[in-house]
Parts: sequence; structure tokens; C-alpha cells
Amino acid sequence: MILAFVTHIALLWGAGPAEEPLRVEGRTMGTTYHITYFDKRRRNFQESIDSLLRAVNQGINTYDPHSAVSQFNKSVRGIALKDPHLLAILRQSLRVAKHSGGTFDPTVMPLVNAWGFGPTKTRTPDQAMVDSIRGFVGVEKIRMTADSLLKTDPRVQLDFGGIGQGYGADVITAFLRTRGVRDLLVELGGEGMAHGKNIYKRKAWQIGILDPNSTRDDQFFKVYVAVKDRSFTTAGNYFNYREIDGKKYSHTIDPKSGYPADLPLLAVSVFAPDCTTADAWDTAFMVMGHEKTIEVLETLPDLDAILFYTAADGTIATYITPNLRRSVILQP
Repeated sequence: MILAFVTHIALLWGAGPAEEPLRVEGRTMGTTYHITYFDKRRRNFQESIDSLLRAVNQGINTYDPHSAVSQFNKSVRGIALKDPHLLAILRQSLRVAKHSGGTFDPTVMPLVNAWGFGPTKTRTPDQAMVDSIRGFVGVEKIRMTADSLLKTDPRVQLDFGGIGQGYGADVITAFLRTRGVRDLLVELGGEGMAHGKNIYKRKAWQIGILDPNSTRDDQFFKVYVAVKDRSFTTAGNYFNYREIDGKKYSHTIDPKSGYPADLPLLAVSVFAPDCTTADAWDTAFMVMGHEKTIEVLETLPDLDAILFYTAADGTIATYITPNLRRSVILQP
């Protein structure tokens, strides 16, 4: 998933002694990653991080024809479930699929492909095609055994575009914390985790969320959020859409209708204890729309969120969960 989220990691180089941060950055999952952290031993973890991300991709990247998930997608009945990253992300995907009522569904890949947002050739499905594809979309079409991942139909395929970058951010964060790094900001494709604080600035990490009116050439922040020991993700329609006969189609597909989500909700940022969970829920919320999302958030005490949606009068409205409001600076 290409997310309309930009981290705000700029450091103000002021006077006075302070530990300077280390930075590591690179490319993975078709996007970029940026990591800022503090380590008194001044260790460079670039090589280890890149190795970890290659392993993650070998498990869950649908654009890699040799990955474990691609092998499952091409299989007739399923595969031996050996890859630890595929197993981990699948378990979390199924959990959110259940609790979201299916608005997040990792078996949505055939619909993603049909609408031109996946690895296959772009096309535009008609109603008959959508109805046909929906027949083999749904988590009940897959089954995990002690050592295998099975499918009930050869056409069943998995897609982790709505959760994979969050999972990658969690993998990096877990690695750094096992190495004794306590103050860090990880960002992968706009998804990330903030632990500890920005020692150089002597305050919490701050991230910025794009204004829904942003364009590729003119990007500006609508909200700044102070984050500590929490993950952050954003899903939105910002730049990732297809335009067909003058109509814009969102890259977020509703697994139940088979069509791109077409609701007033423009973007949602989710804050949670881990980034994989936040990433999955931001996808689910984009399918639900803002009214249902606000209701569901009241039942999920571990999650906070910021929603941008089109109000009845055509203006852009903002909703912020109560626990988050003290950490937010909303731009006019």
C-alpha cells in the first residue's frame, strides 16, 4: 500500500551539548525507509536492517515471484508453511479480519489485481467479473494447519499490501531494541514506530500527517503529533488512485462489495502498540468510512486515530480520539 503519510524527522540543531542521532535509510517494499536512533556506542545497523528486510520480502512480498506468499498464490492447494514472516503476518491479518468484520481481508488480492492496483496488468472489471471474483475472496477460503497453509480454491490469493509495511517497521524496531537501542524513530513507507524520545531535542518524537488537499507537487502537513512508545500509520486516497472515464478510484478495495472504497473518509492515521496492527486497522477503517470507524474506535481502547473526511457542507472535517488530543497540533 502506498500511504499518504510523511514523517517529520527534522532536528533543530541548537546550542548545548547533546547526543547526536544516527540515521539509516534505504529502499524496500517499493518504498523508502528512514530510521533515526541514539546509541552511545555509535553502531551502524544498516547491513543488518537490509538483511532483515530482504528476509521479510522473501516471505510476504507479492511483487517477488519467488516469495513464500507468491508461491502460495500460484499454488493449487497451498504450501508448506515454513516462512516465519509469512506465518507471523498471516496470524495478525486473520485476527484483524475477524475483529473488523471482514473490512480488512488478506485474501483481497484477486480484486486488487482486477482493479489494476496489483502486480498484474491494469484492467477495469464489470459487475459480472466483480461478482465472480468475490466468490473466491474471504478468509474462510484459507486454512492453517500445524505445518501448511491451504486454500479451498486454486484462485485464492493473499495480499499483504494493507499491512506489510507496518510489519516491516515492527521487525526493524524489534531488532534495534534487542540491540539495546531505546530511543528511536522507525519509518517505512510512512508507517512506523516511535520509542523513547528525541534525545537531541529533549522531547517526544514528532511526526507530521499530510493535509488531504496535498498533491504530489505540493505536500503540506495538516497535523503534527507527539508520539512516544507507539506506532503510527496512515491510509488515504492522496496519490494512489486510478482515474477511469473522469472518475477517481481508490486503491483501497472493499472486500465485501468488490469495489474501491467510495466514502467521505479521505484519510485515517492510526496509533497503536504495534505497527502491524495499526496498519491493518487503517485499511479496515478506510473501507468502513468515518461514521462506522468512530463507533468501532470506542470498542478498541488500545487504538487512537485521526480522521479526515468530507462533511455534509463539502468542507474537510477532522476527528481526533480523546486520548490523542493533547498530543496533537492541528494546523489552520
